[in-house]
Amino acid sequence: MSSSSSTPPWNVHRLPRADGRVFLVTGGNAGIGYFVAEQLSGTGATVVLGSRNPAKAEVASASIRARLRGARVRSVRLDLADLSSLEATVESLGVERLDAVVHNAGVALDDPPREETVDGHELMFGTNHLGHFALTQWLMPLLSAAPAARVVTVGSFAAKSERLDLEDLQSRRDYQPKRAYGRSKLAQMHFGLELDRRLRAAGSRVSSVVVHPGGALDSLTPSRPPLHVRTTGARLGAAPAALLVQGKHAGAWPAVRAVLDPAVYGGRLWGPRVFGLRGEPRPEPLWNHLADTSVASRLWDASRDLADAVPGAIPG
Repeated sequence: MSSSSSTPPWNVHRLPRADGRVFLVTGGNAGIGYFVAEQLSGTGATVVLGSRNPAKAEVASASIRARLRGARVRSVRLDLADLSSLEATVESLGVERLDAVVHNAGVALDDPPREETVDGHELMFGTNHLGHFALTQWLMPLLSAAPAARVVTVGSFAAKSERLDLEDLQSRRDYQPKRAYGRSKLAQMHFGLELDRRLRAAGSRVSSVVVHPGGALDSLTPSRPPLHVRTTGARLGAAPAALLVQGKHAGAWPAVRAVLDPAVYGGRLWGPRVFGLRGEPRPEPLWNHLADTSVASRLWDASRDLADAVPGAIPG
């Protein structure tokens, strides 16, 4: 889709209606994912929270319903670290089409030990990237059934300074947690861009957009008890940081716009307006390393083998 002079200015506080549409938000029970789900729920759409923990997902759903009367929100169990479970998760959606999926869920490890998924993949790469890669394969029939569905991949500013090691995607030789996390998010972003290239080549109506939240801190995030409670001390202590970064409610804005705005089209990167760290969402130039299509293509082939992807679900 392309922008038009008749398109009204985007207002993060006055979102367009999306009645009758269905959106899936992975990791929608906490953090940025919760606020993506909350904001999308205010549009009249049906929002499905994908979460490993059903109890936490129900608390998040209850919070959204309490704030937005009549919100159509529910949850499905989703474990991106168990690739064999994803087919059943998609079947449990119980819908005929899906208008958008927001690939938001992820794990970040601060402690040195390297961990693995049940499939034997490094936990952050296996969950953040391979899990979403495989999930998209299973979702493609539902996405293709919608008039103009979108796959929105939430990357991270942490990926900007990283580069993929295509010979060691699983960080077996030299595991450093923060670097492994940044690379897993970079892999996600490469995937989102490569997905759009392949969808365009196949003439698909589905498009793929990559976003990042900038700097999003809990201490600048409004309370949503019992999910998140911001104390007065935390709010005051974080006040200087608000000049450079923002809360997770604002970190959700690029993803929400990528789902809803008819002026957004595939293959683009969206982030916060001010230095890519805070402010309203805007398109930004692709980071130089993200524009390397050869890396993205090689990553795609490796991911397809590692995730044992559904043959033919996505072109290429």
